[in-house]
Amino acid sequence: MEGLLLPSIADVSVLSLDVSHEAIRIYVCRTTAGAACPDCGSESTRVHSSYVRFPADVPSGGRLVVLQLRVRRFFCPDSSCARRTFAEQMPGLTRRHSRWTERLRSTLAAVGLALAGRAGARMARAFGVSISRSAVLRLLDALPEPEIPAPRVVGVDEYATRKGRVYGTVLVDVETRRPVDLLPDREASSLAAWLAKRPGIEVVCRDRAPFFAEGATAGAPQATQVADRWHLWHNLGEAAERAVARHRPCLRVLVPDLEGKADEPAPPEEKADSPWRSERFANRVRARHATVHALLEAGHSRRSIGRQLNMTHRTVKSLADAAKPEDLFRGQWQHNRTSVLDEYKPYLDERWDDGCTNAWKLWEEIVPLGYRGSYGRVSAYLREKRTSPRPVTAQPPAPRVVTRWILSRPEKLTEIERLRLKTILAACPELDALTGHVRSFAHMLTERQGERLPQWLDAVRQDDLPSLHTLAAGIDRDRDAVIAGLTLPWNSGVVEGHVNRIKMLKRQMFGRAGFALLRKRVLLAS
Repeated sequence: MEGLLLPSIADVSVLSLDVSHEAIRIYVCRTTAGAACPDCGSESTRVHSSYVRFPADVPSGGRLVVLQLRVRRFFCPDSSCARRTFAEQMPGLTRRHSRWTERLRSTLAAVGLALAGRAGARMARAFGVSISRSAVLRLLDALPEPEIPAPRVVGVDEYATRKGRVYGTVLVDVETRRPVDLLPDREASSLAAWLAKRPGIEVVCRDRAPFFAEGATAGAPQATQVADRWHLWHNLGEAAERAVARHRPCLRVLVPDLEGKADEPAPPEEKADSPWRSERFANRVRARHATVHALLEAGHSRRSIGRQLNMTHRTVKSLADAAKPEDLFRGQWQHNRTSVLDEYKPYLDERWDDGCTNAWKLWEEIVPLGYRGSYGRVSAYLREKRTSPRPVTAQPPAPRVVTRWILSRPEKLTEIERLRLKTILAACPELDALTGHVRSFAHMLTERQGERLPQWLDAVRQDDLPSLHTLAAGIDRDRDAVIAGLTLPWNSGVVEGHVNRIKMLKRQMFGRAGFALLRKRVLLAS
């Protein structure tokens, strides 16, 4: 029992053990004859006085563990020492001014690393230690910096402390998969200064951000820079989607020609004597009009009619003043009502047939053409087309869908998707060339054939694909790093994982942690 409750420490003996319902008290004393001065190191055996300390230890069996420790105060034998007296400490058990044992302190620090302040304090109270969130944070601040050997292969990426505004830099040892440091910004000068202090770095894995490229070149000119393969494939996907969107009319080859538009069932015609668009509304108005006039002929007043039919005075007046129900039609129920949108409906229908169904985008397109109406009118018109029971027109596939077909392995596509993609490529030479370039790059990436990159860039420039030309120009500016990324086994995948972990730690502290605390948790809790 004593060995479980108290770690084995030299020169310390347990005198007695008191186990109660709420707490466990251990009476401990020091067995050595003297102690060394903490300032000058002189050994002293002259006792000045003694007193009792009560440091708390890690709870055991759901009960508090308290040490009743008798310690002595000694005279310092060195007359030149500024410390006249000093209290003996027990290494591994106590420290100056502490009311916790070293074992409890390390346990609370581990809880703080995992959960930070508030959550850490709640967890500590759950296993029987009362501590404030500020005390948990002070324990974290007191932890020493980790001693991490200089990495040979380092990965660098950015993380957001305030998304879109404030960014920092995380550096990871790719070989051990452990973070080695955090920088408070993402400036090239900060990265260069960090790399310059570690001349043993041989490989720098990064994305294609210019500030990381400049910092790696300035701080570690001897290192090989490796562009991340995932970012290269992601950039190619974005360029391919822009190219497909540029050839959106070519996607309509999958839409069958609706020659039988005249054969479509015509909407039911309204009765010739009905001025309203809705026959149901017309019948309701006719019935209310007949009821009101029947009551008027029976001698009822308008006020009495309103009470009987639960109508307002204005409604009764409009029905009573109208000689026939047809005199009441107005506003949205009127047939052939003119609208400021009428002259722009052919344009909207044409864009709808092209596959653009976003009401806000179409409203922005017709405003420069002279439209002065509201966005709501455009949205209502498109909503009517969207919810119409009759198909307005067959919709071509979205550019993003076609891009997914192009970026996917052919064997992963369904038979219908392969046939539809084949039809599109047969009708559009540019998209056929795009597909060839994408699959060539995919083969080069998966087979690690980076030496083929110059030939791929030359082939891209020979086709009319402006979005791929922009991508090729960016790759050409960073050609050496891209070739290394398509050839060497290193990549930034482990760095992306740590970026996600930093997001979790940052949100766990509800955005109230400073850079120093975040850095401490990232480096020590991994």
